[in-house]
Order: sequence, then structure tokens, then C-alpha cells
Amino acid sequence: MTFGASKNRRKKELAGWIDDDLVGLMEPGMELEGEMRFTAGKVRLNAHYKGEIHCQGTVVVAEQGDLEAEIHAKAVSISGKVKGTVHASERLEIKESGVLLGDVFTPCLIVEPGGYFDGQCHMPTPISEKAAAPEPGSSAY
Repeated sequence: MTFGASKNRRKKELAGWIDDDLVGLMEPGMELEGEMRFTAGKVRLNAHYKGEIHCQGTVVVAEQGDLEAEIHAKAVSISGKVKGTVHASERLEIKESGVLLGDVFTPCLIVEPGGYFDGQCHMPTPISEKAAAPEPGSSAY
């Protein structure tokens, strides 16, 4: 038996998940509740979490991730299950295995075939359309 063999195997398993931007990682078997704040980078959640998440980077909910949360982030990718409100200032992706039950506030929503979304989606009006919109009370015709 070689010492460190299991450690090296674990590193290989995590290699696809971990990159230089990763600032937080929750693995299966963990259960957390509360409020999390991350100033930048990527957070990968693959466990049970209940609470609020604020991230100036990307929140990744992995396949075993099970969240009851309000999420505020630049980008969100869901492969697991999220019940709650998601505020993604740039982009929200619901992957093939992803489930989102709740409301969404984002300018870009992508739901892959097999992904499930049940809730309301609120998308801001693009600036170009705001400029072209008639003033309230004026006649556009």
C-alpha cells in the first residue's frame, strides 16, 4: 500500500471541479444553514444548504446540491435542486439534471433539455428597447 494513494485519487476526482477561481466548496454529506458571502470567484455547492448566498462571481449547484436559498450572484449554474429566488446579474443556466422551483431575476436564462423550471422569470428591459419606448401618455402612432 502506498501512502497518499487515496489522497491522490481524491485530487483526481476533484480536478474537474476545482480551478483557480474556486473560493468555496461544499461536498456531499455536508449540511449548512445561514448566510454565505463571497467577494469574487466561484462557489461549488454539492450538499444541502438552507439560507442566503451572496457571490460577486459564480455559484455552481452541482448534481447532489440541494438548496433552499435566496441566491444573489453574477452567474448561476444549476445541475442539482434549488428551491428559492435566484438573482443572477448576468446569466442563469439550468443544466439537464437541474431543477429550479422559484422566481428568477436575470437578463439571460438558459434551460437545457431535461432541465426543469417552475416559477416566474423577470428579465430587465434591454437599454436599446428602453430608448425606443414611447413616453407614458404620449401617442406612439
